[in-house]
Amino acid sequence: MARTVLPGGLRVVTEHVAGARSAAVGLWVDIGSRDEPGFDPAARGAAHFLEHLLFKGTARRSAREIAEEIDAVGGDLNAFTSKEHTCFYAHVLDSDLALAVDVVCDVVLGGVMDPADVEVERDVVLSEIAGRDDDPEDLLADDFDDLLLGDHPLGGPVVGSEESVGDMTRDVLARFHGAHYVPSRSVLAVAGNVAHADVLEAVAAAFAHRLSGDPAAAAARPDAPAVVRAPADRLSVREDDTEQAHLMLGVPSIRRGDPRWEAQLVLSTVLGGGTSSRLFQEVRERRGLAYSVYSSATGYSDLGVLNVYVGCAPERLGTAAGVLRTQLAELAEHGITAAELTRAQGQLRGEYVLGLEDTPSRMSWLGRRELDGPAAALDLDEALARVRAVTVDEVAAIASELFATPVTAAVVGPYADVDDLPDEVREVGE
Repeated sequence: MARTVLPGGLRVVTEHVAGARSAAVGLWVDIGSRDEPGFDPAARGAAHFLEHLLFKGTARRSAREIAEEIDAVGGDLNAFTSKEHTCFYAHVLDSDLALAVDVVCDVVLGGVMDPADVEVERDVVLSEIAGRDDDPEDLLADDFDDLLLGDHPLGGPVVGSEESVGDMTRDVLARFHGAHYVPSRSVLAVAGNVAHADVLEAVAAAFAHRLSGDPAAAAARPDAPAVVRAPADRLSVREDDTEQAHLMLGVPSIRRGDPRWEAQLVLSTVLGGGTSSRLFQEVRERRGLAYSVYSSATGYSDLGVLNVYVGCAPERLGTAAGVLRTQLAELAEHGITAAELTRAQGQLRGEYVLGLEDTPSRMSWLGRRELDGPAAALDLDEALARVRAVTVDEVAAIASELFATPVTAAVVGPYADVDDLPDEVREVGE
């Protein structure tokens, strides 16, 4: 890997991937939905709105020209927004590296945000929100985060709400963009058949006039509480006429970059990370209660969330919830076995390596590492070594710490209120 910090603070990180014939270019901005409330209460959903709006045209290109230039070389151009990061990326042939750098940076830094385009994209984003509302798992995840995280900046959906997006003004979007979408909060990550010097040349040729200025000029991310206070209510239900009942329960956990992060990943893997996991074997294979059951560990810069999900027939929800809570209690009391540790370590190592077999994945690894900072900026060998170093006792200590605390649960399904839920679910809030 090679790294250069340019005047104005833009960080450029590259990796040459032997045998590749493509280049993946991503402009990562250290901005996400968690930054919106502290900037302006009216900005909920602004980062995601801008993900759409910035493709509508720049001072140099119309939206059609942006699309045509990438299509003409058989490339892919897209973006995504998370709670802490936004990434605009292109995947092209290696010979089209300079074009990809030019287009991606032009879109992010040079978007004109025409008022007419704001109205067009408002309807697109509202349609996306409506589509999310048709997906009970998406609704469940948002409800769970709202309940668990409360008024923490990480609470609230990335896409905003119908109300916030409906009221979003061009002024709010422009101010949010001007404050945050600047070189000093950005990382240009490139992976593939590339040379670092060629990437620097492409950046300089396209945007030298935007790479100057004060690296400290961008608005800083406001401090947030490192610990989520216990919610007053630990159980929510959303009535939805679904064939299945959907349950998510979990606890605040370890932040990304914590030295215990890999041990927490092992814990989540043992619990519900694959077909040999405890939840899959007990809920699906042994009892046939559900088709889908899993756990996940999500890490943010200052905290984490560990949760489990199950989707099943409404009449089986109580039994499934009882199994989930029993498994959490078993892990809290007894930890994991040496055989489970070995399997989970092998599974995680395989996921790490196999997940980095293509240039877009390598680019994402580079960008996330750079934004995460020194504590989490591991190369692949270091990450694999940390997984191998996890011990049974470390996992047991984390399980005891996390699952000894009260869990929070959210339900989406054919239930009018909490009183309609099975006793095993209602006990969460008692």
